[in-house]
Amino acid sequence: MEKVQNKQQIVYGLRPVIEAVASDQQVERVLIQNGLNSSLLNELRTKLKEHDIPFQYVPVEKLNKMTTGNHQGVVATIAAVKYHAFMELVETLPETALVVLLDHITDVRNMGAIARTAECTGVSALILPDRGSAALNEDAIKTSSGALLRLPLCREQNLKTVVNLAKQYGYQIVAATEKGAVHYRTVDFRRPTLLILGNEETGISPELLKMSDVRAKLPIVGEVASLNVSVAAGVFMYEALEQRS
Repeated sequence: MEKVQNKQQIVYGLRPVIEAVASDQQVERVLIQNGLNSSLLNELRTKLKEHDIPFQYVPVEKLNKMTTGNHQGVVATIAAVKYHAFMELVETLPETALVVLLDHITDVRNMGAIARTAECTGVSALILPDRGSAALNEDAIKTSSGALLRLPLCREQNLKTVVNLAKQYGYQIVAATEKGAVHYRTVDFRRPTLLILGNEETGISPELLKMSDVRAKLPIVGEVASLNVSVAAGVFMYEALEQRS
């Protein structure tokens, strides 16, 4: 019997998790009890690697808090949203699309706020890395006022590949960074654009920053060096909306 708790969006038990990974369910990550070892676990680990699904070992107490059922030392979290492959999605986007790439945004509230603004300003898609990003759970969906359920979302293994693909389709790559030399209002957002927003602590990764065509900054006159990423995202998105209107 498959053990699924839709409300908590988890699947538990070795065989049910293996089946979930092999099916079309969007497994975000798998938690495995420390010290667990069996032939079924080896099969699960093989499938996780084949599908590039992250997993980690945790104390059994953590699993017990997630479910009172017989988890057999394995719990998988299921994505509350549907993901698209950017390679397929990009062909369906409008000619002047604005796509936003979130480079390892880890705060759930920031993620939700960005998605809410993106939906309000007509952003065509959000792109996230498959690891090191805030979980798109019920809290994120609530913060986004449901925008995460309406926006096309992509979860990609290699963000550099995404940027290169966007360039092939004629997108300009705009990095929102306080290290930029260009005022954000001088950017021509009427062109198809991939806007990159960086991690709350470290900003945009050097590799993606190097690949950008434009490094745009927001003017700051106070002593604080930078804005909250969701606030900065809102300014850029509304500038793009204003230009396109």
